[in-house]
Amino acid sequence: MTDGMELTNTDLDDLATGTWILGCGGGGNPYFGYLCIKKLYREGHRVRLIDPAQLADDALVACVNQMGAPLPGEERLTDPRVMAKAVRMMEEHIGARFTAVMPWEIGGGNGFQPLLIAALFDLPVVDADAMGRAFPEATMTSFAVKDYPPYPLTMADVRDNAIVYTRAASWHWLERMRRQTCTALGALAATCNPPRTGKEVKEGSHLHTVTQALRIGRTVREARQAHRDPIEALLALEGGRRLFAGKVVDINRRTTGGFLRGTVRIAGLDGDRGHELSIDFQNEFSVGFLDGAPRVTTPELICVIDSVSGDAIGTETLRYGQRVTVVALPAPPLLLTPRGLELTGPRAFGYDLDFTSVFAETRACA
Repeated sequence: MTDGMELTNTDLDDLATGTWILGCGGGGNPYFGYLCIKKLYREGHRVRLIDPAQLADDALVACVNQMGAPLPGEERLTDPRVMAKAVRMMEEHIGARFTAVMPWEIGGGNGFQPLLIAALFDLPVVDADAMGRAFPEATMTSFAVKDYPPYPLTMADVRDNAIVYTRAASWHWLERMRRQTCTALGALAATCNPPRTGKEVKEGSHLHTVTQALRIGRTVREARQAHRDPIEALLALEGGRRLFAGKVVDINRRTTGGFLRGTVRIAGLDGDRGHELSIDFQNEFSVGFLDGAPRVTTPELICVIDSVSGDAIGTETLRYGQRVTVVALPAPPLLLTPRGLELTGPRAFGYDLDFTSVFAETRACA
């Protein structure tokens, strides 16, 4: 395995911006993990990013994330030692050492969790993840779409609680068990998810999503520096679509069952004046309704962005009066397969809706 690309301090800045946008409102605030990795950099640690193709087929890859509801993550700051404990527990359970680490989800703060482990354990970070964005449940990963084994899993918290799930009957059972435990732990826990081989990562993950996040962050930064519209720059880069612009007029949110659930209502401004967009969320934005009719749904990425700065806004940081622009970004191709839509489409979130792409509509109008 070659050394890969060492991430610079500027890369870390760009990654925070990019993962926040790819988080679709969830995944946790990236700036808590960002501050931790910046501290580790000041202490002399570094992080290397490698292409998945560099992995040997029998390489052992740790898939890490902090699971729970976003609001508790605002109250209990990231502690890399807790994540490290979950990883060491997994190594002890399987009797082997990891050769690399990767994000469970690239969106939000979970895009930074593998960087902390990489810095502490001197492991490379694989340029891939299991969601291509952020999602609330383990059933919504590429590994579940591929039906890879959903076990083992380790979990740890700041109180010195530690759990090992040795088996799970299915990805749905894994999600059910780990969510119940996470809720009991205060809706926040570090997890080392079922280990993956290099072959499984190369064949069953969303590839090059870390560099995608870096590219998004760099594009937004350069647009700001050139006094250009960062949102237009983002849409041009990712082939996205601007859906709505307005002001947040109501936010209803609650933490229940280990998730942050609710709805945000946005009153239109300028060209959207006289209309209203409401977006439901379960940690992440799931379905948007324009004047009561479905307008955009998961698995396409629904991103709420500050209309001036181009910064993403998380479901836990939505506030009355914010001027926002709602955009859609294309879903990873694997999620648009029949199995992918079964696990990540609107019906997976309890809506009696079929998925309809806003980009198919764009092509039809072109």
